[in-house]
Amino acid sequence: MAREMILILDFGGQYNQLIARRVRENNVYCEVHTAFSMEKIRALNPAGIILTGGPQSVYEKDSLLPPAEIFSLNVPILGICYGAQAMAKVLGGSVKPAQVSEYGKTELEILSASKLFSGVERNSVVWMSHTDRIVTAPDNFSVTAVTKDCPIAAMENADKNFYAVQFHPEVIHTVEGAKIFSNFVDICGCKRDWKMSSFVVDTISQLKIKIGDGKVLCALSGGVDSSVAAVLLSKAVGKNLTCVFVNHGLLRKDEAKQVKEVFSHFDLNFIAVDAGERFLSKLRGVTEPERKRKIIGEEFIRVFEEVSKKIGAVDYLVQGTIYPDVIESGLGKSAVIKSHHNVGGLPDFVDFKEIIEPLRLLFKDEVRQAGRELGLPENIVNRQPFPGPGLGIRIIGEVTAEKVKIVQDADAIYREEIDKAGVKNLAQYFAALTNMRSVGVMGDGRTYDFAIALRAVLTSDFMTAEAAKIPFEVLSVVANRIVNEVKGVNRVLYDCTSKPPATIEFE
Repeated sequence: MAREMILILDFGGQYNQLIARRVRENNVYCEVHTAFSMEKIRALNPAGIILTGGPQSVYEKDSLLPPAEIFSLNVPILGICYGAQAMAKVLGGSVKPAQVSEYGKTELEILSASKLFSGVERNSVVWMSHTDRIVTAPDNFSVTAVTKDCPIAAMENADKNFYAVQFHPEVIHTVEGAKIFSNFVDICGCKRDWKMSSFVVDTISQLKIKIGDGKVLCALSGGVDSSVAAVLLSKAVGKNLTCVFVNHGLLRKDEAKQVKEVFSHFDLNFIAVDAGERFLSKLRGVTEPERKRKIIGEEFIRVFEEVSKKIGAVDYLVQGTIYPDVIESGLGKSAVIKSHHNVGGLPDFVDFKEIIEPLRLLFKDEVRQAGRELGLPENIVNRQPFPGPGLGIRIIGEVTAEKVKIVQDADAIYREEIDKAGVKNLAQYFAALTNMRSVGVMGDGRTYDFAIALRAVLTSDFMTAEAAKIPFEVLSVVANRIVNEVKGVNRVLYDCTSKPPATIEFE
């Protein structure tokens, strides 16, 4: 089905997926691509193109630049940060190291009327992050905005609908960023008619064509991502789908029992595998986070392969991978933040014809919308996110059965008290076991036990997040219960760090 879309060319900036978020908020479909071949770009037939930020300098040898031919496609183009500098370089302007680098919140002054800045305050706060700057604009470009230390903070060739901004409108710190993206969508002439309902219908249709009569195994954790993926596949291939739930021994307290209960009510081929001892033995002695993730990722695959042989030849493995998983595992020239077990944690060899990831280009809130379109109940759609590696990445250092029980019990208390207190709108909250031991006193005796860290964040897309301000009286109750009821813990901490610089999970 032909659809209107905006193409985002990714130059390796860490938060380029936020650009996709901002475009989709305008009900316009978009895709992020790292391949810049003109053949592919023409085939996508975009209504507009966005050039993203990136870590390189455009004047360096072998720096990544957009093909010059895109500027002859007669579509609007927006360059952001490195993308703005790349536009200047390709079109004949010049870029050099800045005399003063700009990082963080900066005041922007708009100099002249511009369709990109329609309705934007003349002076507003934007987010800068650059060490290079555009020194000379290309021919037929006018400078439309400046900052104190950046004489070309925005430029444009209005006749050709080419726009460039040195700042990052995609981040929330740029106050008028949403308006800038809305204006660019209008410049592209987009109808704003892409909705999650169309994604669901299109995806089911595409899956039917792709899979045909093939057999499919779905890795079902019980979380919202894998649940939505399972229902999508069920509607596409029916009884040719088998859902496999693996209890790797790193789940939250009583979670295996709850997942089995929930999915017993769905018309699915459902298999539960208890592999707790197997995973723990593989993790014995391992302390490095990336190794833990990769071990867990490989062992999941091996379990699925074994199940597929028992039920007969399976052609496809389905995973509930979503966009934040992909970018944090390293997309194109982006840095690897952490290998997600279902992306960067996969082994080199997988004994399936193909891995299908129908949610790979969706953010968490979009997955929830898809779940509602598919008729999933709210208790699944709004379920607390839980990473595939489970408590393996909420236990700092070596994972043991004793540590798993400690964090399971502490986490259960935390979740129980949050619910009891009626704390709302938390995107994710959990307890983690630090690798720190400290001296305490209990029952007039000295202890030397672990510290539990509590985490709670506010976010919609899970690419950025703020620490939630849990009422202190609630935290106090949680801390008292944990140190009194969980053996091996004598201290409770609360993590106040945002993402970035931290990640939501601890490892």
